[in-house]
Amino acid sequence: MGLQMKMWLLVVLMFAILYGILAGIGSYMGVGNATSYILLAVLFMGFQYLLGPSLVSATMRVKYVSDKEEPELHRQVAELAEKAGIPKPKVGISQLSIPNAFAFGRTQGDGRVCITQGIRRLLSRDELKAVLGHEIAHLKHRDMMIITLLSVIPLICYWIAWSFMWGRMFGDRRQGAGYAALIGLGAMIAYFITNLLVLAGSRIREYYADERSVELGNQPHYLASALYKLVYGSAQVRRSARGEEELHRVEGLRAFFLNDVGRAWNEIQDLRAIDRDYSGTIDQNELLALRTKRVKIGGGEKIAELLTTHPNMLKRIKRLATLA
Repeated sequence: MGLQMKMWLLVVLMFAILYGILAGIGSYMGVGNATSYILLAVLFMGFQYLLGPSLVSATMRVKYVSDKEEPELHRQVAELAEKAGIPKPKVGISQLSIPNAFAFGRTQGDGRVCITQGIRRLLSRDELKAVLGHEIAHLKHRDMMIITLLSVIPLICYWIAWSFMWGRMFGDRRQGAGYAALIGLGAMIAYFITNLLVLAGSRIREYYADERSVELGNQPHYLASALYKLVYGSAQVRRSARGEEELHRVEGLRAFFLNDVGRAWNEIQDLRAIDRDYSGTIDQNELLALRTKRVKIGGGEKIAELLTTHPNMLKRIKRLATLA
């Protein structure tokens, strides 16, 4: 099934779960007065929409640069944006030492593409361009807006579960208390399920952006090599006090990055097996060799992947091998 179809099925499923819970509330109350939750969701989304970019910029310590300051970076971003058919985004450099890149913004016209100081010392020109293509793809798909929308649904489920299980929002109704507890329990189960679905959506969009980076003209082995280097670089960052402080600083924004920086140590060993000549990169022959190999990950890794915002990196690079 295509990645885009998976994303839309996920959106439909999430809203079907929310509709079922709200319908249960309406049946319990007899008036369908669940609009307070919808109003809270709209307010929460509005808050994220208005203040989100400023919060991301501040947390990531972004400094926006002009084309005179960074002509090559601007040229690459402009070329990729033109190919993708979107307005050229603002270009920024994060002062973080964590090697990575990220994109965000309210709309395509408000898009921002940023790289960290750490990534510039790590990637070649072609690898960096493949990474920028991945970030441009996020803006093209508007997937940050979709994930933001979906992430509100677990929050609504949590509010509902808390309200019905403790009876604080709707008062003490002894009559029908069992039904109210049942709604609360169902909402709590839905909270955990929808959280997992949001994480699944985040992983889908990473695969999708990888594919679109290739469609924008970047060779798959350059993106695979960049991902390999980012995993290694992220693991190295943990060895310094500054790196640990930065990882804590961006904990809530790890979904914006190209890889899950918190799981880098767990992914290094598997990726080293792809780098057959120990060059620190993944060339085209090494990526093509992966096409015929069966990728196996342990049960622990499978569970860990369910709880993360990014796909297992070995599976992700294996998917890039199919595009080579």
